[in-house]
Amino acid sequence: MLVLMMTGCATKSHYYVLSTATQPSDVYRSAKSIGVSQVILPSYMDKRKLTIAHSGNQVAQLDSVLWAEDLDIGLTQRLISFLQKKFDQPNVFAYPWGVERQPDITVKLQLNRFLAQGNTVYLDASYSIMNMRNKKSHAYLFNTALKTGSEPAAIVDTMDSAFGQLEEDIAEKIK
Repeated sequence: MLVLMMTGCATKSHYYVLSTATQPSDVYRSAKSIGVSQVILPSYMDKRKLTIAHSGNQVAQLDSVLWAEDLDIGLTQRLISFLQKKFDQPNVFAYPWGVERQPDITVKLQLNRFLAQGNTVYLDASYSIMNMRNKKSHAYLFNTALKTGSEPAAIVDTMDSAFGQLEEDIAEKIK
């Protein structure tokens, strides 16, 4: 009887992914190979739980809302897939490159803030793009704030849209 009562009280977990690349708005043709370093996340995203902010310096992790993937790996693969589609180019690789030669361009991305607070999802990031032939590197900042619902599914959908905006921004700078 105790087992039945405990299972009746158990919270059902919901799993989400952000690793599915969106379809680019425009496609550019490029013969350049691109190397993407693993995306660096804020430490609060290292755990598999969805993190939301209650204030500027108080966060909570939702026990029943879980990421079905390691976000650093998933978002890296998503960025690679998006850039392959955007540039109609299969030569987009994860670091370590594992190819016979260095890529023509490298991308390093760090997410500094990526969570919901109130009815808004915030994404703040910095990234660099280096031309490996001439060793010129450019650093960029990106931020967006998108309105969201309070339900976890709505928050994840909005996070997906915010990361899509970042992907387009990175591709525009590579172009």
